[in-house]
Amino acid sequence: MLLAIDAGNTNVVFALFDGDDIRARWRIATDARRTADEYVVWLRQLLQLEGLELGSVDAVIIGTVVPRALHNLTVLSEKYFDVTPMIAGRGAAEWGIALDVEQPDSVGADRVLNVIAAHHKYKQDIVIIDFGTATTFDVADYEGAYKGGIIAPGINLSLDALVGKTAQLPRIALESPEDDNVIGTTTESQMLIGIFWGYVAMIEGLVERTKAQIGRPTKIIATGGLAILFDEHTDVFDHLEADLTLQGLHFLYQRATHAS
Repeated sequence: MLLAIDAGNTNVVFALFDGDDIRARWRIATDARRTADEYVVWLRQLLQLEGLELGSVDAVIIGTVVPRALHNLTVLSEKYFDVTPMIAGRGAAEWGIALDVEQPDSVGADRVLNVIAAHHKYKQDIVIIDFGTATTFDVADYEGAYKGGIIAPGINLSLDALVGKTAQLPRIALESPEDDNVIGTTTESQMLIGIFWGYVAMIEGLVERTKAQIGRPTKIIATGGLAILFDEHTDVFDHLEADLTLQGLHFLYQRATHAS
């Protein structure tokens, strides 16, 4: 089975593919200092819960936006799974799409993987909105070329900044508002309205501007942990794809192995 590893700024997600299907997925907080030995203690227990052993994994592919985490994940693959991992964007797992931007080497692996997976599925102009540590908007044309995008602070970062830089505003939970009211009567409700509905307005405004600039029919795809929260309060998304980055890793692995 293939173990796909998506190392992001906040979490490292491990997904176990059985053929084309994800049999299990697990996440752990990103810590570039975490050793291969620490990873394997955690993973062995999770595999056992699925009735599997370390030997069940016969291939690994890694995509990361945290370069310092790559060494220990590579050691994990080589020492405990006895495989040399594919690294997304390198060698046999090269991107295979045009990165039509001024600094292609600076585009995060997760963003390219999202584009690869989305184009493979929809094959038209697309905008992918990924709700992660940052909220990113990525644009690809109907040929699958990455054309650029937008980076905005993630909603949790925005909330942390609001609370951290003010003396009297309390910590609040990020949740879906109970109604569409935008006039709050308590400090907490005013904060939630400002953060949540302000974020929805940003998403809708940027999508409108982006689609106008593209000038062709465009699919809007949402991914990331908070995508479903916003989907309940806006109609700008055409599709929700919870596992888009993992699907991109799986596609790269499949393409590389079939080409060899």
